[in-house]
Amino acid sequence: MARNKYDIDETLNTEFNISQLKRLGSYIRPYRKDMILTIALLTISSALGMLTPIILMQIMDVYIPNEDITGIVVLSLLMLLIFLIISVVLRMKITLTARLGQNIIHTIRSDIFKHLQELPFSYYDDRPHGKIQVRVVNYVNSLSDLLSNGIVNTITELFSLIFIVIFMFAVNARLALICLLGLPLLMILIFLIKTKQRVAWQISSNKSSNLNAYIAESISGVRVTQSFTREQENSKIFNRLCGEYKDAWMDAVKYNFLLWPAINNISTWTTVAIYVLGIAWIDQGVKGITAGVLIAMTGYIGRFWAPVNTLASFYNSLLTAVSYLERIFETIDEPVLVKDCEGAIEMPPIKGEVEFKKVCFSYEDGVPILNDINFKAQVGDSFAIVGPTGAGKTTIINLISRFYNLDSGEITIDGVDISKVQIKSLRKQMGVMLQDSFIFSGTIMDNIRYGNMDATDEEVIKAAKTVRAHDFIMELERGYKTEVNERGTRLSVGQRQLISFARALLANPKILILDEATSSIDTETEILLQEGLSKLLANRTSFIIAHRLSTIKNSTCIMYVDGGRIEEMGTHEELIKKKGKYYELYMSQYKFLEE
Repeated sequence: MARNKYDIDETLNTEFNISQLKRLGSYIRPYRKDMILTIALLTISSALGMLTPIILMQIMDVYIPNEDITGIVVLSLLMLLIFLIISVVLRMKITLTARLGQNIIHTIRSDIFKHLQELPFSYYDDRPHGKIQVRVVNYVNSLSDLLSNGIVNTITELFSLIFIVIFMFAVNARLALICLLGLPLLMILIFLIKTKQRVAWQISSNKSSNLNAYIAESISGVRVTQSFTREQENSKIFNRLCGEYKDAWMDAVKYNFLLWPAINNISTWTTVAIYVLGIAWIDQGVKGITAGVLIAMTGYIGRFWAPVNTLASFYNSLLTAVSYLERIFETIDEPVLVKDCEGAIEMPPIKGEVEFKKVCFSYEDGVPILNDINFKAQVGDSFAIVGPTGAGKTTIINLISRFYNLDSGEITIDGVDISKVQIKSLRKQMGVMLQDSFIFSGTIMDNIRYGNMDATDEEVIKAAKTVRAHDFIMELERGYKTEVNERGTRLSVGQRQLISFARALLANPKILILDEATSSIDTETEILLQEGLSKLLANRTSFIIAHRLSTIKNSTCIMYVDGGRIEEMGTHEELIKKKGKYYELYMSQYKFLEE
């Protein structure tokens, strides 16, 4: 059962979790040399920038009154040199921070994708795939600016702020204190809105996730949509989700926009206060306050609030990023339920004996799918599994490959409990063709070779000939080099199944699992396919799910599964004589064909 759908929000985390930022720090740590270099360069640039108001003060109070033209020119050239150095440093900063941010983004995205490859089928069974995709792409991308500029700029601006305060107090302590009086007002505002701001961004990310999930679902089901003329209804759903995202985003950014005008207002108020009081004190002849001092202080006050504004922007970005980090790390921390147990051994070369011992399984607690399944397949046996939809047929074959963990019981191959072996060593000796004949973007040759990356072109072609795919492949414009798009939409369903069949056979497995492998293949091709497979299946244990009973008549054993239990088991002839459920199923198909 889906944990959430495209129109159901994910859980909100109302408490700020500082550990998310500490964890982000572990990704930054390998690149600390670049970060330290960048911070050092920007600190030097900032320190040099602090000299310009001092130079202006000297020009105003000393060189202009003394009509020292040479001194004015020298200081002007010094200011020009300072601006050139700052420009070069900023150019280096852009290159370093861009590289730094993208390296960290690459590492995070690699970690989340690698983990997704290891998560069991159950993780994908109960989540919209669009909500998984948005975490790998959109959420990670949203961290880019924070990592590329935010952290470096913030650390640099903190140093700048320290330098500015020092220079301000060095120029005039009384005027410096007036400037600092605005900070408590800003801190009160930040404290009042911080929780609402973070929750608002979490809601926004949820709405973005919902929208992405619906887009992914709509693209996958576009043929069904057009077949049932659902375009208008789907547009209404899309517009509703789009509207919810827009409203959530607008609600979130209004908190961000509160800080910027607040800082501007406080900056304006303190600047006005310095001008008013400064001019009054000059008029009163207060010691230490001159026109040059006043110009220097107004220069510094502008510089003082600029880093404060940057820090506020970083604070906004940080709150936004934390809402994304929670989802990213939540995915990375998702437990790999199907994994190698402690001390797992490598699966020995498989011969093909498979046994189920009192196997019980459920996808959800309290909803059993399989109950007390017991059977044994000898080496080279072909086991067919039939029964009504939802009986548990596909579940049985999925458990052989250990795509899920059992609730209880045991599955052994050649007497070895598969829960005690390394999963990769088990699966690489098995050939699996599931109901969904998935075709990857690339050439047909690459798609077949996916079953055995070391296979030669000749081996690929041989496998294709065995399953009778060679003829239709050669009729394509470039034969085996023909490019097919994602999911193989250029190919018919039957052609995709034949390619998937060839892929499974190329793995040269000792156990072959076929889930409705011939369901979309025409009868004539199926007859040829059965002829080609008869030799290949010799000395291989195979498990076949097929609704078309004519394809399984010659199986060593046929199991009729219903309600999660094996109701009947035997050869075709034995089950026909028994005149039970298999007999009824077979006769219903026979009568249908007669009609």
